[in-house]
Amino acid sequence: MSTPLTQEKRRTANRAGFGAFVGSTIEWFDFYIYGTASALVFDKVFFPELEGAVGTLVAFATFWVGFLARPLGGIVFGHFGDRLGRKKTLIITLLLMGVSTTLIGVLPGYATIGVAAPVLLVTIRMIQGIGLGGEWGGSVLIASEHAPKGKSILYGAFAQQGSPVGNTLSTVAFLAVSALPEPEFLSWGWRIPFLASALLVVVGLFLRMKVTESPAMARLIEKKDVAKLPLKEVLRTCPGLIALGIGACTIGLSATYFKSTFALSWATSSLDFERSSFLTILLVANVTQIFVQPFGALLVTRMHNWSRAVCIMLLPELVLMPLMFVLIGTGNYGLAMLGVSVATVPHCLYYAALAGMLASRFPANVRYTGISLCYQLCATLLGGTTPVIGQFLLNRTGSITAVICYAVFQVLLTLGCMLLLLKRPDHDRSSPRTQEATGTGVPVAAV
Repeated sequence: MSTPLTQEKRRTANRAGFGAFVGSTIEWFDFYIYGTASALVFDKVFFPELEGAVGTLVAFATFWVGFLARPLGGIVFGHFGDRLGRKKTLIITLLLMGVSTTLIGVLPGYATIGVAAPVLLVTIRMIQGIGLGGEWGGSVLIASEHAPKGKSILYGAFAQQGSPVGNTLSTVAFLAVSALPEPEFLSWGWRIPFLASALLVVVGLFLRMKVTESPAMARLIEKKDVAKLPLKEVLRTCPGLIALGIGACTIGLSATYFKSTFALSWATSSLDFERSSFLTILLVANVTQIFVQPFGALLVTRMHNWSRAVCIMLLPELVLMPLMFVLIGTGNYGLAMLGVSVATVPHCLYYAALAGMLASRFPANVRYTGISLCYQLCATLLGGTTPVIGQFLLNRTGSITAVICYAVFQVLLTLGCMLLLLKRPDHDRSSPRTQEATGTGVPVAAV
């Protein structure tokens, strides 16, 4: 029979998990709508003098700028998150992301202010990247570090679930405005999803203010066991973990941009798919991810051998990702939807458990900085460059085959790095200090 104290802890954990989910959803919504807009409209509004594929490539380059700034956000907010606490940091990142996204919604285009328009767009995009760079690690940790015994990966998956839900909301938003006639869509319709961010941020702030600091962080602060310089400490003690973590995050990040950014542009500009038709395909894939993704966390939770679980989740992607591009290339609406939806399953299962597996390899006092560096450097080097490299390969070769080969390479890189990462010590299971800090005697981010 549960005691009042146990019930209160469960309510606190649920509140933390829900707060992480909602806040993460809002942050990813803000980030994803930029990717969709860069595929559909930014080349025309901000780079009208660059025609066709070149304009699209430049628009994708501004999309990547947000990824370039994400490691900076991970370093800055990882420092404060490891020293001052997860909650305060997450409130700041949510505000930073929401304000910058709203500003894009009111930014004049090239026709109005000339070259200042793309310059301001790139600047605001960098601020977006800094905000998201600090968001992910904090959301994962405030949920997983509040988790009941044996459920840390499941609670960490709350924050991971924000990505497909945010992506779905961004797709729905653009699907709604894409029905407008072309002149209205290019003039003001595309701005509506960006302006809607202001309302979502208010909701997110209300929920985050109600979440308490994680037990692990609270005890580290109380015992004055926080790292003085988390970045220096994690680079000194865990350089190999950082390198493997970057590779292990790859397909969990890049698969979304293969679909929602590169494939969206390819299908609507080269394959004669209607804008609304391919957005509907992406919407179905996003909904598929929402329902399927949590099973990845359940799979890893129930399997003692995490390496085997990773192989079960990722090996099918070596076949399904190439199949996705082939089916899109047929130009058939039904086959394209089938290909995109089925290819979503492997990487979304993996993504659900990624945060927990990664976090379990870092000590608690540098965990925010450690996992943020891995995730955000991967986003910069491999995730955000996906549509840029994909478009470059397509422009250069005139064939989707080169893009398929690049996608397969990313899957193999992810699989190899995660298998090597899981051979490293599990700091939560082996560290009495961390178990004492959590007050549970069980892993913070592991089963």
